[in-house]
Amino acid sequence: MLSLIGIAVVVLGFMARLNPLLVVTAAALVTGLAGGMGPVEVVATFGKAFKENRYVSVVWVVLPVIGLLERAGLQERAKTLIGAVHAATTGRLLLLYFVFRQITAALGLTSLGGHAQMVRPLIAPMAEAAAESHHGPLPEEVRQTVRAHAAAADNIALFFGEDIFIAIASILLIKGFLAQNGILVEPLQLSVWAIPTAICALLIHGTQMMLFDRHLARRIAEGRR
Repeated sequence: MLSLIGIAVVVLGFMARLNPLLVVTAAALVTGLAGGMGPVEVVATFGKAFKENRYVSVVWVVLPVIGLLERAGLQERAKTLIGAVHAATTGRLLLLYFVFRQITAALGLTSLGGHAQMVRPLIAPMAEAAAESHHGPLPEEVRQTVRAHAAAADNIALFFGEDIFIAIASILLIKGFLAQNGILVEPLQLSVWAIPTAICALLIHGTQMMLFDRHLARRIAEGRR
């Protein structure tokens, strides 16, 4: 029971807006110690996990490149590009990205999107620029709302799209869980039945994105009264 204290560390750390990497590391250390592991054993477990999953660290190579691109004006260029397209609205842009993200995830290309790689440097600034081109300068609260919807589009599209790809960890996890409970299914069956769910997610969230433009215009109008 004490091993669950790590969850409290994560919640409190995020509430205090501390460094996420430090929070997660501290939570893992606390969980290990509470579970009866010694400090050396906890560190050894960290090392073993890193050794067996070294391919996960490859993503960190991309982050410095993204940082350099942002410093060189990547966000400003993206805003300028979208601002020049009058037909581009925040809802249409996010819907287009949603479709792109879901299709690529269904093909197993989950690394083509993501918050660090795509949403923060490109999608969110472009969505803000689309809103500014139609409504002028955005209040800070509205700007944060646009960013939240950009992040949500990425999350939802990935969540419901990746299960269509048969060789994905989530499919194997579901298969293993069902097998433990006496339900035998093939990964292909799970992938096929994930398609209707993904379509529903597209229709529901797509409708929300199309209505978001009206909601955005109403909020900005009310804020200027």
